Amino acid sequence: MSWNFHQTYTTLPESLFSHVLPTKVPQPGWAVINATLSSELGLDSDQLSSARGMAELAGCEIPAGSEPIAQAYAGHQFGSFTMLGDGRAVVLGEHVDPTGVRWDVQLKGSGRTPYSRNGDGKAVLGPMLREYIISEAMHALEIPTTRSLAVVTTGEDVFRETAMPGAVLTRIAASHIRVGTFQYAASLQDVGLLQRLADYTIQRHFPELAESDSRYLDLLEWTMRRQVSLITAWMKVGFIHGVMNTDNMAISGETIDYGPCAFIDRYNPATVFSSIDVYGRYAFGNQPPIALWNLSRFAETLLPLLHADRNKAINRAENVLEQYERIYLAQWTDMMRGKLGLGNREEDDHKLIQMLLQRMQQNGEDYINTFRTLMNSLEAPVGIFAADPVLQDWWQCWHNRRDRQPQSDRGALQQMQRATPAVIPRNQRVEEALQAASAEKDYRPLHALLAALQDPYDHQRERSYYQEPPPTGAAPYRTFCGT
Repeated sequence: MSWNFHQTYTTLPESLFSHVLPTKVPQPGWAVINATLSSELGLDSDQLSSARGMAELAGCEIPAGSEPIAQAYAGHQFGSFTMLGDGRAVVLGEHVDPTGVRWDVQLKGSGRTPYSRNGDGKAVLGPMLREYIISEAMHALEIPTTRSLAVVTTGEDVFRETAMPGAVLTRIAASHIRVGTFQYAASLQDVGLLQRLADYTIQRHFPELAESDSRYLDLLEWTMRRQVSLITAWMKVGFIHGVMNTDNMAISGETIDYGPCAFIDRYNPATVFSSIDVYGRYAFGNQPPIALWNLSRFAETLLPLLHADRNKAINRAENVLEQYERIYLAQWTDMMRGKLGLGNREEDDHKLIQMLLQRMQQNGEDYINTFRTLMNSLEAPVGIFAADPVLQDWWQCWHNRRDRQPQSDRGALQQMQRATPAVIPRNQRVEEALQAASAEKDYRPLHALLAALQDPYDHQRERSYYQEPPPTGAAPYRTFCGT
């Protein structure tokens, strides 16, 4: 099967997008292609990996049925509102897979658009490979995410601090509708436009709401609930997005835009890896309240649709958003219970969880490996739980707590193994793979890393090289947005 494009976004008013063709590149070449995702999309792998397929994913040829557009959106970037848009990306179209599911196919790094704001619209190989690695790892970790179909090199240098090899990423997403898309529509002060966008979004992502008399309020609540689940999943594996701007919050509930993202190693809620987040706005522990802040901006855009009386509209929106903290705390606590192998609920569980996290922070313990060590401590404390007197006392409290549940140790272990992965994309391993590919054109570390990240909840596989935290005394890790 070849591409099966069927456009719907272009039925919306053209104030929300611009027709634009990707920029042709001089010499496309394969960096990496996702055969598994290709199969899931119902694509012919031979066609996709052919010279024609490579040319299409580089932007040199336009696939049959495609209607390329760049989407307009706005956003609060580090708290400041800005009019934005796809400055270096083009949505080729919406591919309908054999099961009838619709997917946006976007080329990232495909050249200038009307929203480029004096940028070159191009992308560098390293950041595109980072998105490929992390997005596919997140999918394997069962976290809602955009996917990466391929990275194609362009045969030209892109100038940032220095000349770097250029590349184009093919991103697959349920859609690219963001909180920022609604902010853009609201900024035009056209209620009819806003309503059409909201109705389209409901039809695409929440069709069960279409006939509801309160569908716009329901849209806010259902979007909130998806974001709660998403952020809880991030916190489970120690993922730090890095730039939780409102233009990077997808209404679909997928993780989108992998710029200066990373995974926490030594546990500290204040951890920041992004070089541009100098005040820690998007630190690991700030992600839940920032999601609520973003949702509040989303609610503001919907006010004209909630009630003709603005005060009543605000009251309705606030009634929804007031549920956020309670719902998040409940989901987060249940998630952490899973990490501790607790199959039932007790009122003091939150205190037990916090005691462990506080000691982990004081000791600088590795987030993932601490819970892996705990899996080996069901019968007796081992590792840090045997070496640290404070954690010994905590272990005894945990042991007593498990005695009060009907679940067996075997059941507890299985629960723990489902709640903490055996392997994550360790920052130093990601950098090794990116450096080898970008500087040396050696893709072997990349493929080895991708293979190691498959089946992350399989705790029997030998992957010790990919489980090691950074060495003690290593320089602070920094990531960059790559724009």
